[in-house]
Amino acid sequence: MIMTSRLRRVALLTHITCSVGWLGAVAGFLVLSIASVTSRNAEVVRGAYLSMNLIGLYILVPLSLAALVTGLVQSLGTEWGLLRHYWVLTKLTLTIGATGLLMLHQFGAVEVAARRVLAVAPGALPEIGGLGTELMSKAGLALLVLLAITTLSVFKPWGLTRYGLRKRRERLSDTPLAGVAARPDLDNEPTGSFPLGFRVFAIVTAIVIVMFGMLHHLTRAGSHSH
Repeated sequence: MIMTSRLRRVALLTHITCSVGWLGAVAGFLVLSIASVTSRNAEVVRGAYLSMNLIGLYILVPLSLAALVTGLVQSLGTEWGLLRHYWVLTKLTLTIGATGLLMLHQFGAVEVAARRVLAVAPGALPEIGGLGTELMSKAGLALLVLLAITTLSVFKPWGLTRYGLRKRRERLSDTPLAGVAARPDLDNEPTGSFPLGFRVFAIVTAIVIVMFGMLHHLTRAGSHSH
């Protein structure tokens, strides 16, 4: 169902607001995580970890879910669709992955770090071990992913998927012959393998995920060794 022009603008505004808020909250989380690792002031470290937990629970989680839902509404309620364009499909995949990992991160490492800080007497420097580095590295990766999602939204690269091309042909075949004749470039659109840019982006993303997984394993191993 295609939304009306006014409803489409409202949905777009809501989606942009949630997405920008999510990006800003992650940037703030990253600053706090860096402070928690680099500072030797007990109150700064304590406040940073407790603030990260509050930001994650009451800002990051709601905004990530809202950005995902409004993005789905935008795709299903406009001509973009979910599977018709490579950039929409990639953005959806990254958003779902980022939201899922955020949930695991918030209700895992972030909560554990906050509980450890609360267990330490006020004025004493909390010892979090490898959790501090883990929180910082994950926040940095999350910021990169959100910047990539934002870039996709602006530049909209790679064109139509094969499914999108098929849907376009079906739609044009239902129009008068003059409409088809007005699109002589339709048969020249690519229908083969994935676009080169899309493949490069997928490879780079896979490499980053593998490196992040290795870093996560190393930081967890370091934390358990303490």
